[in-house]
Amino acid sequence: MPERIAPLPPHRASALAGAYDAAVSATRRRTWAGLAVIVVLAGLAAHAAEVRPLVLAANIGRFTDYIAQILPHLTLANLPGDLAEWYWGWPKWLALLGETLLMAYLGTLLGAIGGVLLCFSAAANVTGSRTACFLVRRGLEFCRTVPEIVFALLFVIAFGLGPMVGVLALAIHTTGALGKLFSEVVENIDMKPVESLTAAGAGRIETLRFAVLPQVLSNFVSYGLLRFEINVRGAGVMGFVGAGGIGQELLVAIRNFYYADVSAILVLIILTVMAIDLGTERLRHHLLGSLR
Repeated sequence: MPERIAPLPPHRASALAGAYDAAVSATRRRTWAGLAVIVVLAGLAAHAAEVRPLVLAANIGRFTDYIAQILPHLTLANLPGDLAEWYWGWPKWLALLGETLLMAYLGTLLGAIGGVLLCFSAAANVTGSRTACFLVRRGLEFCRTVPEIVFALLFVIAFGLGPMVGVLALAIHTTGALGKLFSEVVENIDMKPVESLTAAGAGRIETLRFAVLPQVLSNFVSYGLLRFEINVRGAGVMGFVGAGGIGQELLVAIRNFYYADVSAILVLIILTVMAIDLGTERLRHHLLGSLR
């Protein structure tokens, strides 16, 4: 027979029940207070940003009208001809889209290299100097805080129009973003291999190569591929400031009210981004499985 648990004395049970009710009430008060603060801050932010729901509701029709205007006129009776007319400029658009992809690839590659070189100095657990760690972190913050398009505008003024401007802008911003992510990954490693190699007399390069890099390489690859997806979208916008690529052609179509061209280019960009997302996702999973 199992032993019966003796009930608590009434005064003890009452005290525990009261303490539990008080804790539940305090948790509820904190939850409601937190929600109230969020609502108030959201209201203040909406007021400062001049968010006016009535104006949005009154003018939403203009947006839908524009969407209706850029949609192509396709008919089943003459679908091949309508598609050919819609994508009349596809050779030029594909070439510009390829230029955009190359900008994103090169910008991501250069930024990833910069992030790898700087992340170890920005990680507090493996850096050799607190001063260097502070300075590198501030530099990475600057690189990722300034938007890519601002860097592109500055480089256009300095170097003129062209894809190189977009590559440099993406590379600098990517260095800041990946350097931050890579350093956080390094700070979460198991320090025992590092301590073992250090005690055995290994230098900094050997320690990073054989104790740190094997632990973080899979995450580095994952973040790098994710950043490439982001940079493809960013490279499409670079053309708005004269950095080349498909974005420049899209801006021309918007400014000249070539409605069919706007929708054709947008669909081309969307399909490309979807294909890249699916491809990099599969590649990321494959690489993560092989590196672990």
